[in-house]
Amino acid sequence: MYFFPPYITLAHLFHSPADWGIPPRRLSNYQFQYVVDGMAEYEIEGHTIMTRRGDLIYHSPYQLHELRKLPGEPYICLSILFHFGDTEYPLEQLLGENRLLGNFHGQAIEKKLTQLITHYHQPGLTHHSQCQGLLMELLSNLSNWKEERETKTEGQQKIKTKVVLIRNFIAAHYNREITHHELEELSGLSRNYIIIKFRSAFGVTPFEYLSRVRIERAKELALQTKMSISEIACAVGYADVHTFGRMFKNKMGTSLSQFCSSLVTD
Repeated sequence: MYFFPPYITLAHLFHSPADWGIPPRRLSNYQFQYVVDGMAEYEIEGHTIMTRRGDLIYHSPYQLHELRKLPGEPYICLSILFHFGDTEYPLEQLLGENRLLGNFHGQAIEKKLTQLITHYHQPGLTHHSQCQGLLMELLSNLSNWKEERETKTEGQQKIKTKVVLIRNFIAAHYNREITHHELEELSGLSRNYIIIKFRSAFGVTPFEYLSRVRIERAKELALQTKMSISEIACAVGYADVHTFGRMFKNKMGTSLSQFCSSLVTD
């Protein structure tokens, strides 16, 4: 059986204000909500879901839902509303009944969500078609991801959990030296196995990921504070500012000061 393509009624990036929240409501559309940054508590038909950066949830038409921000926490999300006209589409059969679909931070699904938002805000039939195509790709990718997750052995799931644990550990301790031995102790996996599985999951090695985290944090500090380059280098885990400078230029193709100058004008 074939169905009509989805009709996208809203797709946007939303920076929530401090006291924002969604009171209990029902929508006539399906909704995807993807956490870009921060965290919030989502409730769907009485089931509470704590969502964090990278989490993707969905709910079906007319399901009662609400959202509560946490005190002091930011919340930035991608929100997509869509429907299938008068045709009943078996989305629950495709995606399952679990409203938390998974965490896709840094993965291809995150990229497609962002692309969909970008095309939605561009005029013309070409962008409209690309939006619909991206949404159908997302539904297919999510279905495949769900099936792969369900067919994984218990051992594979444990390995994936350990790899995510390593990633989270690196992200939390980026501002100090991290050793392979430390990651081995944390996960119980060998050095080579960690590298293989981490690259398979995230496309980079653990220490390439560490460099990415440090670069992003350095850019934030450079733009949001008055810290010097040497102070920023120390804050992101480099005792030597020259080593930091070489790493940044090697990865970004420009120095940190040049990067800031290209974004900030008088």
